[in-house]
Amino acid sequence: MLERFSKKLQEMRLHSSKVVLALPALVVAVFFFVLAASNVHTQTYSLEKYSTAPETIRSPITIENEKKTEQQIREVTQSVDDRYSISEDITEERVSLVREVFEVIKETEHDAEEQSSTGEQLLKVESLLDEDITRGLPSGVYEPLLSAKVEDLKASEDFLVTTLHNYFQEGIRPARLDDAERRLKLKVQYSNLPDTLKQVTSDIGAFALVENALYDPQQTEEAIKAAATQVEPIMLRAGEVIVKQGSTITNDVYDDLQLTGLLDDQHNGLPFFGLALFSLLLGMMIYIESLRAVKESHLTLRHLTIAAFTSLFIIGLMKIFSLYGSADQPVHYLVPAVAGVFLIKILCHERLALVLAVVYALMACILFNGHLSGALNATAGMYLLLSQLAGIFFLTKMKDRLSIVRASAGVAFTNICALLFFLFMSFEKYSWTEVLLYCGYGFSAAFLAAVLTLGLLPFFETGFGVLSDQKLLTLANPNHPLLRKILTEAPGTYHHSVMVANLSESACEAIGANGLLARVAAYYHDLGKTVQPHYFIENQMGLKNPHDFIDPEKSAEIIINHPYDGARMLEDEKLPSEIVDIAKQHHGTTLLKFFYYQAKEQNERTLEKDYRYPGPKPQTKEAAVVCVCDSVEAAVRSLNHPTEEKIKAIVHSIIEDRLLDGQFDDSHLTFNEIKKLEHAICETLHGIFHSRIEYPETKPLVREAK
Repeated sequence: MLERFSKKLQEMRLHSSKVVLALPALVVAVFFFVLAASNVHTQTYSLEKYSTAPETIRSPITIENEKKTEQQIREVTQSVDDRYSISEDITEERVSLVREVFEVIKETEHDAEEQSSTGEQLLKVESLLDEDITRGLPSGVYEPLLSAKVEDLKASEDFLVTTLHNYFQEGIRPARLDDAERRLKLKVQYSNLPDTLKQVTSDIGAFALVENALYDPQQTEEAIKAAATQVEPIMLRAGEVIVKQGSTITNDVYDDLQLTGLLDDQHNGLPFFGLALFSLLLGMMIYIESLRAVKESHLTLRHLTIAAFTSLFIIGLMKIFSLYGSADQPVHYLVPAVAGVFLIKILCHERLALVLAVVYALMACILFNGHLSGALNATAGMYLLLSQLAGIFFLTKMKDRLSIVRASAGVAFTNICALLFFLFMSFEKYSWTEVLLYCGYGFSAAFLAAVLTLGLLPFFETGFGVLSDQKLLTLANPNHPLLRKILTEAPGTYHHSVMVANLSESACEAIGANGLLARVAAYYHDLGKTVQPHYFIENQMGLKNPHDFIDPEKSAEIIINHPYDGARMLEDEKLPSEIVDIAKQHHGTTLLKFFYYQAKEQNERTLEKDYRYPGPKPQTKEAAVVCVCDSVEAAVRSLNHPTEEKIKAIVHSIIEDRLLDGQFDDSHLTFNEIKKLEHAICETLHGIFHSRIEYPETKPLVREAK
């Protein structure tokens, strides 16, 4: 029952912590929604037809004007001509009739000797010709052909066949038949045929000409469909001017206003719903990354609060800049959004800075859309994303404030390259003056980012109690009052602390922990020894050991109190909590073995818990490293002739003792890191206690000199 209750309580705490971690993300999402609402809100107007536009009105969205598109399609389809198919059968049929006329004429002339008169010849021609020909041509029309020469008949026949083929190939429609006959007569009139044959040739040709282009409904329908598909939709683009100030609201303009929802009686809440979904997605991105950062990167709610405040500042900054922007003045090139990722990388974590860089870039797409509902400024998003990623990439050495200036130089170069890319990819033409102006925007944005970062960093460090590298470097100054106190009141402890600091920094860097934090914390970890410095052997300097004159219990009490005395003194001086915690935890719950066994000899009932530090155990990797290095330095310093083998053995035994005693249970150290830690400490100690050349005694040399 108790176990079930404990498990339930743990689940409730976990759920509560997740809810708390969601608050920064929720605040950022709501703040963005409030500021971006005006960017998706569509202003409406109370206008009537034929009234005057009070201002220049632009389309807030891109939408098709279906009415105008349909009208355009009707106009195009109505202009499509009917399609006709040419009948080759009719062509061959009519040409063959012409050939038949000339064949019969030739046959009749061949038998002319047997004929008594022209009339008989005409009768014979009519009897031999097809009925269609005799009905279409009078008998007297053939008389000139009967008296013509063979070569003239041949020329006339060829002329007619060729001309008819040409006309029929073009296609003769009903409405164009008369025109074809007229053209044929003109062509015969100006041909080289004998004058006696021109009239009969025209008559035969006119007889042969008939309609051979027949209406084709299928082809006509296909032509209409093809013409309709070629019509581009009539679009009203976002940002396009619908009506200029002072112009009359015509029917077309009124229809466009109604189509885009700009009239008072049209209210659309969908853009706000879409913005809410977008804000929710961005909030989820921040929340999921916050959970990961707390679990894997060991960030705290304080770090997430810093990220949230930084995000609010950057979002507000982008909104302010957007109020002064226009199509002619793209002020998003001036936005120092890089300052946000600078601050988050320095104060929180690099990966969190990367995620928020993407979030800020997505937000910029809406905040810089020119207050056109439904429009997104992809250029602003891409530019700010490239700029922020460059800032994260170039900001490497964060222990020096000049690194921010160097990183901003890299950001300026990236901004200018991105700007040139956008300008050169554009179809618009820019003068060199405009190019230089925009490049100045990119440089100014990087400069402003550096100024903002350097200016805001101390406020964040002080306001949120953040331990940045810059603050650690300040605390590492030997002139700090507390360090001078250790040096003057406990010089042996000061030297010991410096040695522990060197060991701790190299060990932390080997396992990926914060080496600078471990170094500075090691400087202060034994501050509590200044309360009673002579009770610690490194400060006795030849004096008698005062522990020889007091009970083991009293000695243990003095020794055990020093971490907590030091932590209290550090808290009074308002030093960062990370350093206070390491000072309090650097002995964990270890056993004060010397005095415990001494007391055990005097009293068998002595309890081990009375001679253990009350803890807590080291809670971080840096605290665990300082815990180990503190004991290692004291143990190695006690060796008369430290060799590499002795150093390795003593380091291994101390780490193993701490591990078996459970001192690393809460420090998040892995076995692999413990192995690296041991190797790094040995390497550093070997460098300190390396072999030295034995110099000859100086006394004989001095005597000789005398």
